[in-house]
Amino acid sequence: MQDRKRLEQSLANDDRVRAVIEDLDTLFELAREGENVTADIEREMNGFGSFLERIETAMLLSGENDARSAIITIHPGAGGTESQDWAEMLLRMYLRWAEREGFNTVVTDRLEGEGAGIKSVTFEVNGENAYGLLQSEIGVHRLVRISPFDANARRHTSFASVFVFPQVDDEIKIDIRLEDLRIDTFRASGAGGQHVNMTDSAVRMTHFPTGIVVQCQNERSQHKNRDSAMKQLRARLYEYELEKKRVETRKTEDSKLEINFGSQIRNYVLAPYRMVKDLRSRLAVGDVDRVLDGDLEPMMHAFLVWRKTGRIAGDDKDEAPE
Repeated sequence: MQDRKRLEQSLANDDRVRAVIEDLDTLFELAREGENVTADIEREMNGFGSFLERIETAMLLSGENDARSAIITIHPGAGGTESQDWAEMLLRMYLRWAEREGFNTVVTDRLEGEGAGIKSVTFEVNGENAYGLLQSEIGVHRLVRISPFDANARRHTSFASVFVFPQVDDEIKIDIRLEDLRIDTFRASGAGGQHVNMTDSAVRMTHFPTGIVVQCQNERSQHKNRDSAMKQLRARLYEYELEKKRVETRKTEDSKLEINFGSQIRNYVLAPYRMVKDLRSRLAVGDVDRVLDGDLEPMMHAFLVWRKTGRIAGDDKDEAPE
């Protein structure tokens, strides 16, 4: 059903691209005939550009776990109430983003701060490609603003860390293909009677992709030994897949950054100027309120393009200092 849904979405996107191109062809033809349709062409082109960006974003999500749902944790850095308030602002931003994108969210753990904000929060974002999109948010987020908690209205810098895990199914599917196996039979050794010792009843299985070898010679029947060896192989492959997941989890854990200066991935500046800037893709957005209200699509798209191609967003020469 998930594959069917993805295919249907691809077909719908293809139909929309074709329809927009036909509409644009018609508008350009009217323009050549002297009709004043400049505003209509501009509107169609702007909408089409946004649509193509969303398609490109989906195409860039090709990682093993990108299609999975996500689990997010947010922790404030040092700074007490100021950082805890910033962590709660990030929580609101992600919940608003998930709502805009049609994802279902469930807050599974929340520890309230002392006075304001949160000390930590963990929540699920359930839906296709949630993890792939939210990978752009992994790291330290830095806020610069005039603190509402400072009676002298001084400017404060706060940090909070965001970490995202893919939701992994409990069930690990073990698919053993016959072409990946070499099955050898040989004469069993040791006690077991004349039939066991004089026939090729023992079975050895070699799994080429992993190099795992199992064998069984306990039963008098080669058929029973084959079944027993297959059970062993399934169990060994299950443990092999579990270890791969543990390694992947350790890699993910090792990518966590210290929550302080110099380790941030994105700056949110509310004073003395207003700008959100991603330090990886170099994308800068002046409408801070829109970003904090959950409009993260441009940030996520720019990150995915940067991760895939190394391309940065625009020229930074004329931007305000960080």
